[in-house]
Amino acid sequence: MTNHMTNHMTNEEHLTESVRSPRVNFAKAAPKAFKALIGFDAAAREGLDPALVELVQIRSSQLNKCAYCLHMHTTDARKAGESEERLHMVAVWEEAAHFFSAKEQAALALTEAVTLVSHGGVPDAVYERAARHFDEPELARLLALIFTINTWNRIAISTGKVPGTDER
Repeated sequence: MTNHMTNHMTNEEHLTESVRSPRVNFAKAAPKAFKALIGFDAAAREGLDPALVELVQIRSSQLNKCAYCLHMHTTDARKAGESEERLHMVAVWEEAAHFFSAKEQAALALTEAVTLVSHGGVPDAVYERAARHFDEPELARLLALIFTINTWNRIAISTGKVPGTDER
């Protein structure tokens, strides 16, 4: 008769097993594509509120279940002075709307619609809500930001990036 506990990994064994090497180093394997995405990302952020940028990246990463990017952007948001309280509310921003400005709420709604575009597109009401808070060039950059974080999420997930393992 085997001991019931021998069939279960210890926490330490589980953590060690779950931290694996990435499948491919995208930056080294596709340097031109990586550099192009870096440039697109930088252009998207230009002129947008840095706190808003982090909120958008956090929400998209939550929806895409990208632990690597979620860890990175919550860390960056904390370093930039974002409160723990607001960081904890991003996932439930609609139920905790008072933590976020009307502009942030509009950006988060657009982030969800674009990130989950296969679930019914981007409804006119969501787009119009964002257009009330962002002028056309700002709205275009916000959309570009949402496109880039979704691309980064897909790169991190498909290449097996491990959260918290990069030196920053």
